[in-house]
Amino acid sequence: MVDQKGEIIEVRGVDGEPPYVVRFEDGHTGLIYPGPDCNIETKKHSGSSNR
Repeated sequence: MVDQKGEIIEVRGVDGEPPYVVRFEDGHTGLIYPGPDCNIETKKHSGSSNR
């Protein structure tokens, strides 16, 4: 199996749970239920705080 990278563009489950709509690096999108070998990383947002 080939590793694929993508971005979750929509969460369809309850409370952030799968399934996820993912846009992969090659441009295609798909609905996925991640398996135990899937690695999901969160992206840190940069920006200023108004506090």
